[in-house]
Amino acid sequence: MEKESFNKKSRAIRRLVIWYKRNSAVTSIVDTAANSAVTASNVAGNVVSGAGSVVSTASNVAGNVAGNVVSSAESVVHTASSVVSNASSIAKNTLQPLVFDPLKRLQNNENLIDKEEATNSERIWIAVDGMGGDYAPVPILEGCLDAISRFPINIKFVGKIEKVKYEAEKVGLIDLLEKEIDNNRLELIDSGDPIGMNEEATAVRKRKNASINVAMDLVKTNKAKAVYSAGNSGALMASAIFRIGRLKGIERPAIGALFPTRDQTRPVLVLDVGANTDCKPSYLHQFALLGNVYAKDVLQIKKPRVGLLNIGEEECKGNDLSLKTFELLSNDKSFDFGGNCEGRDVLSGDFDVVVCDGFTGNILLKFLESVGGVLLDILRSELPRGRRGKVGSAFLKSNLLRIKKRLDHAEHGGALLLGVNGVCVIGHGSSKALSVVSALRLAHSAVNHNVMKNLNQLQNLQVLNS
Repeated sequence: MEKESFNKKSRAIRRLVIWYKRNSAVTSIVDTAANSAVTASNVAGNVVSGAGSVVSTASNVAGNVAGNVVSSAESVVHTASSVVSNASSIAKNTLQPLVFDPLKRLQNNENLIDKEEATNSERIWIAVDGMGGDYAPVPILEGCLDAISRFPINIKFVGKIEKVKYEAEKVGLIDLLEKEIDNNRLELIDSGDPIGMNEEATAVRKRKNASINVAMDLVKTNKAKAVYSAGNSGALMASAIFRIGRLKGIERPAIGALFPTRDQTRPVLVLDVGANTDCKPSYLHQFALLGNVYAKDVLQIKKPRVGLLNIGEEECKGNDLSLKTFELLSNDKSFDFGGNCEGRDVLSGDFDVVVCDGFTGNILLKFLESVGGVLLDILRSELPRGRRGKVGSAFLKSNLLRIKKRLDHAEHGGALLLGVNGVCVIGHGSSKALSVVSALRLAHSAVNHNVMKNLNQLQNLQVLNS
């Protein structure tokens, strides 16, 4: 299987290289098509202008003749407009298959390989807090049903069963829901109300029947291998600590989020992004250890490079927390510490894991979430107007969509809560179906790569026992 996958990748790369060698010819074809569109546009303008003159002259000659000439002129103008439209389509159809498709085919080959691996994996049960989130339960349920068909997972959907079925029937999901229940790929688990977004995290201790508590108990009793919730993140963390406990030697769990980099095949793991607003140097040291294991197991990076988020590269820079943490990380030889990471280096791909306190990390995360939309708005406003702008926009459409996809937080879906004794994925409160699918893919990947096994081995490190 590995050899076959490698051969597929190699063939795709060879095809891509051959295509780029022919790029000059492709560029010539595209330029010709674009010039054809511009020429057709000029012709159309001249025809319209000429048609106007003919109509005016014809009106002075005779009414009946004028009517015939107007009809003919309209036909000519319509034909010219069709020429412009056809030229634009030729330009678009010439450019997109030849320029964008080789890269797309290479990406599709990667996805095909992942799909084959997923198909051969054993299906695992994941507990989902179906009541958590701003729009629950419909988007959560929709994402779960989609994920079941995509990945080798089964879902234990936790929520108020009557409400879930009522909402599913309203949006036309009830038939698919019942079908997956009959196929034993989805199970509805009854619970109470969720912990609200504005409630204190400690509410999980009083409301044992809350949806997140019921979902977490499924992991505790080994009826599910992972848990996902788009509800109150503080409540999820509190429930995880109270019910499944922390890993031995880890003082505080951290939320780890994947950020895109220049190399879309190699994201960077940033932690903590919100679990601990006030941190000690020992916390950040433990975050580095957790992130190093995750990068090795799930991201499949042989020797992850760990960085400390700071205001400068020099080891003398930063506040007291940064200086003391730098010393701890430098003295730990169990991972590759690459030094301080400035804000501009987070997305550079120079680091595989970046550690920081939860206050800083949460600001960084929410700033990044806004970048994709703002960037696309700027690009749209800068594109030229008129026919040329429309042709240019058609050429750029595929690129813009891929840029948006890479920067869209919905594509990552959720963040892992690292440091607790189970796989827990936290979703954004505004998660829609796509975010849920991405989060469940992340949960499956963590379970499938046995990340918990290696995280549990951290307790054997001397630095956590000193």
